[in-house]
Amino acid sequence: MSKSDEPRINRQINAASIRLIDHNGNMIGVVSVAEGIRMAELVGLDLVEISPAANPPVCKILDFGKYRYEAQKKAHEARRKQKVIQIKEIKLRPVIDKHDLEIKMRHVLEFLEEGDKVRISMRFKGREMDHINVGEQVLARVQETLKDHCKIEQYPKREGKQIIMMVGPK
Repeated sequence: MSKSDEPRINRQINAASIRLIDHNGNMIGVVSVAEGIRMAELVGLDLVEISPAANPPVCKILDFGKYRYEAQKKAHEARRKQKVIQIKEIKLRPVIDKHDLEIKMRHVLEFLEEGDKVRISMRFKGREMDHINVGEQVLARVQETLKDHCKIEQYPKREGKQIIMMVGPK
């Protein structure tokens, strides 16, 4: 947490009055900043501005070091749980065998279960470009196989010597 992200504490608070919550979580009410600081010093803790946007700002009496530690721990835990979506690619050919296509579709389903997006590309070489409809039929079979397990983010689109489609988890 950088200095600018941290809440203001004690003498940094520059409001005329504040809404105060004591160290036990009880609402004290609207008091002056000086009164809040005095109450915090009585129990050996800090006056921390929790909600600066409120009118008057909400401040709480607590141990600022412990508060900062808990906030860092929470941020670290949130980063750990974050899933980065990757784009996996499956390459097909228009002359792919039925069994080979089934195996590739199993891989696509595994990627989707992990939460990743999958780019399915159909590459054409040489004279295969004359028979693009064969590749389109294969991709139609792929769409039929995957329709219940994913959402199609990009329908098959021709780009040069290949046809590309994107699918993502539901």
